[in-house]
Amino acid sequence: MRGPVIEGEIARLRPIEPRDADEMWESLQDDEAMRLTGTTRSFTRGEIDAWAADVSDRPGRYDWAIVPAARRDGKPLSDRMIGEIVVNEIDPDVRSANLRLALLPNYRGRGYGRDAIFQVMRFVFDGTPEVEGPRLHRLGLDVLGFNPRARMLYESLGFREEGRQRDAVRDGDGWSDVVIMGILEDEFRASV
Repeated sequence: MRGPVIEGEIARLRPIEPRDADEMWESLQDDEAMRLTGTTRSFTRGEIDAWAADVSDRPGRYDWAIVPAARRDGKPLSDRMIGEIVVNEIDPDVRSANLRLALLPNYRGRGYGRDAIFQVMRFVFDGTPEVEGPRLHRLGLDVLGFNPRARMLYESLGFREEGRQRDAVRDGDGWSDVVIMGILEDEFRASV
């Protein structure tokens, strides 16, 4: 489902397009990003090109490129993808979905992820003035136990731990828990 363009404080979200394949490929070459997201599968460049070409039009999900929101004379200074944010596994009957975020290395820790997540929560729970969102009841995510920085970010935005899968992923020679987190529509509304 093609999502709307969403303007945030410092991040602007727009549907992923074929031109984003270079940045998507770049993110898959980042060992730290692969570790933090638990990505173990290898992808070919052709797979990434095909994914970027049509992912924004696939049903049951919203895929946005995160780009800087800075403007000069009313025009964006850049439209280059610096990360992606995805709402997938949308279940319209249960009104629940999953959230996923990844930022390119130079943009981590600078507030882009926080702003993008907040804007997505606003959209999925309440929509935007221009576009009705899916009106979810619950938005969930998984965070790896060795990523306390991400967990603190999610908690600061109102997500709560709902459970834990013990030793569910490999981390080098060891194991890590997967922490299951979620936020409900009334919790989000009470926080804004």
